[in-house]
Amino acid sequence: MPLYEHVLLGRQDISPQQFEGLVETYQSIIKDNGGSIEKTELWGLKNLAYKIKKNRKAHFALMNIDSPHDAVAEMERQMGLSTDVIRFLTLRVDELEEGPSAMMKRGDRDDRRGGRRDHRDRDSRPAPARATAPAAASKEAESTGDAPKTDESPSKGEDAGKEE
Repeated sequence: MPLYEHVLLGRQDISPQQFEGLVETYQSIIKDNGGSIEKTELWGLKNLAYKIKKNRKAHFALMNIDSPHDAVAEMERQMGLSTDVIRFLTLRVDELEEGPSAMMKRGDRDDRRGGRRDHRDRDSRPAPARATAPAAASKEAESTGDAPKTDESPSKGEDAGKEE
């Protein structure tokens, strides 16, 4: 049987329990028509990049489906009739992804990093170079006697045309 990945977006104003019931309804349509659901992931309520049917957020779910096309077509038809479904997308794939999806892995990575980037340890950054640092170092070296001896005569660029 063909393999499918199906992503479903539900309205923001339904509860998470209602959304789970909605997903189970569509899973039963697949099972009743001779298919099987390999994996289901509920990604929760997330912000949308732009408004869809006057919604700024949506409940997201992913289903990996092993089913004949007729079962998937019936599930999509039922979703098109539902007012609780904002959008859905079904893709036929050669093989189903094992383990957690990229969206589930992303949450683990954010937890390890410790949050947003602007909360990094500011002491770990190198200090900015100062214009007075070489002068201060040479004064310190002169006071300890470690300063290199310099020629006090003017350089070629400063007084090239003058002769005393």
